[in-house]
Amino acid sequence: MSRLALISAMPGELKPLVRAWKHERRDGVDVWTRPSGGTEWVAACAGAGSDAAARALAEIEKRGAVAGIISLGWAGALNGAYTPGSAYKVSGVVDALNGERFPAVGGQEGCWLVTNPTVAGVEEKQRLAAAHGAVLVDMEAAGLARLAGTRGVPFYCVKGVSDGALEQVPDLNRFISGQGRFKTALFLVYVLIRPWFWPSLLRMGLHSARAARMMAAALNDSVFPTAETR
Repeated sequence: MSRLALISAMPGELKPLVRAWKHERRDGVDVWTRPSGGTEWVAACAGAGSDAAARALAEIEKRGAVAGIISLGWAGALNGAYTPGSAYKVSGVVDALNGERFPAVGGQEGCWLVTNPTVAGVEEKQRLAAAHGAVLVDMEAAGLARLAGTRGVPFYCVKGVSDGALEQVPDLNRFISGQGRFKTALFLVYVLIRPWFWPSLLRMGLHSARAARMMAAALNDSVFPTAETR
């Protein structure tokens, strides 16, 4: 049986997809598995950033090599054409640190994503769009594309838009630990006394939930013909 790895940063990105899958927690990594015909789908998340994504993949590979890697998760839009709450199949990713570019299988033409080491605010989004010709931004995909290349396996990338290009939200970087974990309790205390952020955070929450459902639906079409996610 071949194995396909789906890597996300947070459980919420995977929730609609894996609700009926077997769940385990291994060495701080959440792992879900589901057989589908002759393929075992294995999803994992260990936190935000390329290092956390690499840890999630390493945990999957402890039980065998993978035949493909899918980066699945939330991304920020870099222009108004990419709608919050929607999901897109990415055609390629670029590493913001060195400009290295990686193609992705089955993506929509022109849908390039840039991987940034930190959560991008409005000004950073504008800079990344201009510098790299990208339309979406995340923190993990380029690292996973590089790992797929070293293994000689296909790389896929599906991203759901959590926030628009001009959405003003708190600086989330201060709430991400060195291991890529989001400090939820600290974040809630921070925003509780800053009500001016509440409308944008509400929109972001609604868009993120819808985007997660749309990403799960994307795995049912012809790009991933062996997926059984419903």
